[in-house]
Amino acid sequence: MHMTDRGLLALVRHEGIVPGPYLDVKNVWTFGIGHTASAGPPDPARIPRGLPADLDAGIREAFRLFRADIVTYEAEVLRAVKVPLEPHEFDALVSFHYNTGGIAKALLTRHLNAGNRAAAAQAFMGWLRPAAIRSRREAERDLFRDERYPTGTIPVWAVDRYGRVDFSRPIRRLTVAEALAFLRPTSQPVPLPVPLPVPNQPPATPSWWQQLVEFLKGKATS
Repeated sequence: MHMTDRGLLALVRHEGIVPGPYLDVKNVWTFGIGHTASAGPPDPARIPRGLPADLDAGIREAFRLFRADIVTYEAEVLRAVKVPLEPHEFDALVSFHYNTGGIAKALLTRHLNAGNRAAAAQAFMGWLRPAAIRSRREAERDLFRDERYPTGTIPVWAVDRYGRVDFSRPIRRLTVAEALAFLRPTSQPVPLPVPLPVPNQPPATPSWWQQLVEFLKGKATS
């Protein structure tokens, strides 16, 4: 099971995008969409400081690492939860786990595995550190309980060479279409359509060299 595109974009909205290394609320070097060294290379502490000269390249790298990181969180949610999940429930749980790392020990998981979805939904609100995270917990609870996905653009934030993020105003806002293009980059060229034959059209007359090739083939087999 994997997150839906709407679920992934909801998670990205919660995290925001910082296309340069920054220090999070716990003073941990982070990059892009919540990527830290604990998720694997690259180590954000070793990435050049400040914003990249090519902002799109920095955003692409943020999404690339996010796509790689999210696989681990999806797998950990599936290991911890023992009951079937609806796609929106899975989206909410992975978002919660991506932020807290606590799916295996969370009370909400115990309630869910016991079949009490109402108690599981309410238990999202048991994880409120720091206090500013309340709006995210409420959004994850509402997604889990009511299939209510957040909407709107996705902010891209500036960061200075000291790892300080400027949250006063985003330097860019990605539309859903732009975010999906970064999330699902096209890696294979689109094949050209094969022309269909026109009905009742006589076959084309072979060129002079095609006629010569056929003549020589006939001489060789005679």
